[in-house]
Amino acid sequence: MMTPTRIEAKPKSGQIAIVHLGLGAFHRAHQSVYLERYRQRSGDDEWGVCSANLRSSVGLVDSLRDANYRYQVAEYADSDTLTLREIGVIEEALFSGRDSAGNWGRDRESLLARMASADTRIVTLTVTEKGYFLNPASGELRVDDPMIIGDISSPQQPRTAPGLLVEALARRREAGIAAFTVLSCDNMPNNGKRTRQAVMQLAEQRDAELASWIANEVAFPCSMVDRIVPAMTDADFERLAALGVNDPNAVVCEAFTQWVVEDNFPMGRPSWEVEGVEMVADVAPFETMKLRMLNGSHSLLAYLGALAGIETVFDGVNHVELQALLRRYMLEEAAPTLEMPKGINLDSYADSLLARFANDSLRHRLQQIAMDGSQKIPQRWLSGALKRSAAGHSSPCVALGVAAWIRYTGSEDLLGNRYTVDDPLAKRFAELHQAHGSDPRALVAAYFDMDDVVPSELAVDKEFAQAVLTAYQTLTQDGLGGALAALERN
Repeated sequence: MMTPTRIEAKPKSGQIAIVHLGLGAFHRAHQSVYLERYRQRSGDDEWGVCSANLRSSVGLVDSLRDANYRYQVAEYADSDTLTLREIGVIEEALFSGRDSAGNWGRDRESLLARMASADTRIVTLTVTEKGYFLNPASGELRVDDPMIIGDISSPQQPRTAPGLLVEALARRREAGIAAFTVLSCDNMPNNGKRTRQAVMQLAEQRDAELASWIANEVAFPCSMVDRIVPAMTDADFERLAALGVNDPNAVVCEAFTQWVVEDNFPMGRPSWEVEGVEMVADVAPFETMKLRMLNGSHSLLAYLGALAGIETVFDGVNHVELQALLRRYMLEEAAPTLEMPKGINLDSYADSLLARFANDSLRHRLQQIAMDGSQKIPQRWLSGALKRSAAGHSSPCVALGVAAWIRYTGSEDLLGNRYTVDDPLAKRFAELHQAHGSDPRALVAAYFDMDDVVPSELAVDKEFAQAVLTAYQTLTQDGLGGALAALERN
């Protein structure tokens, strides 16, 4: 039996200087791990975390409270090499979402008070792309979204992450307390700038003077985060139980981890660099590299693999033709769109990604990666395809990916199995498939008409649209093998 390396958490300090919005697996396996490692190495106990769950699950918050806010992170280098790391940096967990009875914000006031406290110097976020309520194509705040409408009409009882930020900053301004720094850790290009956009546009709906104060006083540094953290399954908990770990809050992840952060923290920050965090002046090249190469490849694998009944990333990357597709996409379509600092070898980066995808200890489900595609593919695929289109180059791998995404949103794989599409636009997708499902040309055209997903400049690219239509027809008629074979001939 495997003998894991075990690392215990440092005793708690009771000090909180960071509030985190989005108490999910990624936060617990990434930012919290860096902070735990940092305080163990440095002895700096000032940067404890209050983590808030904004979604409809109060169970995690209460479970962490019962465990004195300690949990295990299982870091797998491979199936034979495991580090069990106890994390204790979370000092408080709060719930500000909607519970199973439909009630909102059990701990919302406590969360706002914590964010408005002078002790809080940084607020970090992992709320996924849809948690910012931005139009994926234009980047504008969705002021017609019911959740944002609610925050505009009742700003003191916010339900969204932007609403919480605006209300907490308004309280600090009124109390004469300096603004905290807002650090987005979500997979979005220019995530700091996009967070600022959401907060500023919401603040402008409320008070022009407040919006001006935020514009002048609040720092929104960008960041790039990287660690593969699959959703926990019963099999994961059983694996850990066999090692003596019976922790309902445990998280399984890969050993690899990376964090690149724009160094702009007027209220101070931990000395993260001692733990390998890259503090830089410009995150954008690293952010775009990861989005287009890693996340773009993940999405390709997710939609094509899920349609063919493939369940996990490991299974998908061991499909010879799919692995060849990923390598071709990364090196021929993604890498040429990137402008990287000297010393970054994109061929080596592609090799490292394929090796990480082949980690047999992770069971990263393709259906999990396929979630929220309408929010993800503009950054992962379409921005790069648009850049190639402007330069007169085609993007056949992306075209196949878009075709697979359109087919996937029809809620039925190529084998006839039904599933639920988890996406903010799922209802619209269902209506489009119902109206145009028998006419591929009309269906693809209807998807290209979605200006909140497809950039207008790409939507009018007839060559790209035809490539998507052809790939859709081949995929539907000849299956995954036929579509990959046709791409190989392209």
